[in-house]
Parts: sequence; structure tokens; C-alpha cells
Amino acid sequence: MSLSNNITAILNFISLLCSVPIIGAGIWLASKPDNQCLHLARWPLVILGFLILLVSLAGFVGAFWNRQCLLAIYLFAMATLIVILIIFLVFAFVVTRSDGSVEVPGRAYKEYYLSGFSGWLRHYVGDGSNWGRIQVCLSESGVCEKLSRGQPYITADQYFQTHLSPLQSGCCKPPTVCGFVYENPTVWVNPSNVASDPDCIAWSNDQSLLCYNCQSCKAGMLGNLRQEWRKANIALIIAAVVLIWVYVIGCSAFKNAQTEDLFRRYKQGYT
Repeated sequence: MSLSNNITAILNFISLLCSVPIIGAGIWLASKPDNQCLHLARWPLVILGFLILLVSLAGFVGAFWNRQCLLAIYLFAMATLIVILIIFLVFAFVVTRSDGSVEVPGRAYKEYYLSGFSGWLRHYVGDGSNWGRIQVCLSESGVCEKLSRGQPYITADQYFQTHLSPLQSGCCKPPTVCGFVYENPTVWVNPSNVASDPDCIAWSNDQSLLCYNCQSCKAGMLGNLRQEWRKANIALIIAAVVLIWVYVIGCSAFKNAQTEDLFRRYKQGYT
């Protein structure tokens, strides 16, 4: 096997390794309660990671056994997958750029408003048919029950100093402006300012309802989604940079391998 093919095989092994964080990021996102209910880009990352793994494996085999046709297919397929990954990253950054969080005086947690998120996400989540399914899924997921079963909050002040996730803040309690009195994490009574927000009326102490039908719950889901995608994007950016670097060097090595092959054939014909 020529030096160029050796280099190409090594580079394909590196790109094969790059598929691992992409698959891992996809599985991690799919395991989150909001993604389980939202079904937004739940498995595309996993599928993209496996495609990169298979294409890299094909390139490794082509380089190791000097199959030029297989290497050419690998280069075309990998270029396509890299472009898809970059488009995916750009799209994720654009739709998660806006942050709908608002600081609440005297509270460790934030509250979330739909108006602070991108129009595309608001439309996708706010759609009546979509939200009906998501609402049922959230209720069945027990995201608020887990909050009640977690750390015991003896006083309201202890609860107010808890760092809630966006989903917990938006779906498991009423908005602060309503003036509800805290009894436990999912039971609030005697609002003093019901007219301040439509969500004040939507709130229910029924544990199957809570604030799952609130606008704040939709915003909380988008807040969770934004945080998770921002974390996943770090791994995806690193993988994309390495893949591009590997691909550029792989193209050069492939050209060198073709040149070496032509020179070898020329030399054999000459002798």
C-alpha cells in the first residue's frame, strides 16, 4: 500500500472517530424529556453520525485495499455529509439565537416568554395540533412529579432559591406576576393578580394539568431546547472542523495516490 493510501486510511479512521460525538450528541438530545415530546430533530443527528461512520469505513477499506473507485465515492459522499452537518449547525444556531428568559427579582430561577424565541420555533411548538400532543406527553413524562419528589422544600424561600430548568419553571408553577401563594412545588393557591397574565387562569393544581396549557410552558420547552442544542453544538462544531480538515487532506492524498498509480503503471509499461 502506497504512502498516500496509508495517509488516507489513517484520515478515514479519524473521521470514523468523529462520528462518535455526533451520534452521542444525538442520543443525548433524544433522551431529554422535551425532545422526547417535541420530536424536533430527535434522531437526524444519530442518523447523520451513522452515515458518517459508514462512509468513513468505506473510505478506510478503499484506501487500505487501494480501491480507487470506492475512494472516489467516499470523497463525494463525505463532502455531501459535511455540507449537511454545516447546514444543520447554522440552522440550529439561527433558530436558537434568541433567548426568551427573564430574571425574576428574589428568585434563583428565570421565567420564559414565547415572544423571546425565534418565529420558527414559536410556530412549530405553538401549533395547536403539535401542542396538544406535546402537552399530553409532558404530563405523562412526570417532569413536574420529579420536582416534587426531589429535594424537600420546607419553606417557600428554599424553593425560590432553587435553580429550576426552563421546563420546570414554565410548566410546573404559575408565573410569579400572578401572586400565587406557595404550598409545595406543584400546588399554589390564592392568586392576588389573576388579570396580569392569561396563564394565571390556565394554572391548575390538578397534577395532570398544572401549567401544561400555559404559554409559559411552551416557552419553557423552547428554553430547555435552546440550552440543550447550545451544548450539543459544541461537540458538533469540533466534529465538523475535524471532518473538514480530514477531508481536505484526504482529497490531497487521493490525488497523490492517483499520481503514484499512474506513475507505477507508466514505469511498468516502460520497463
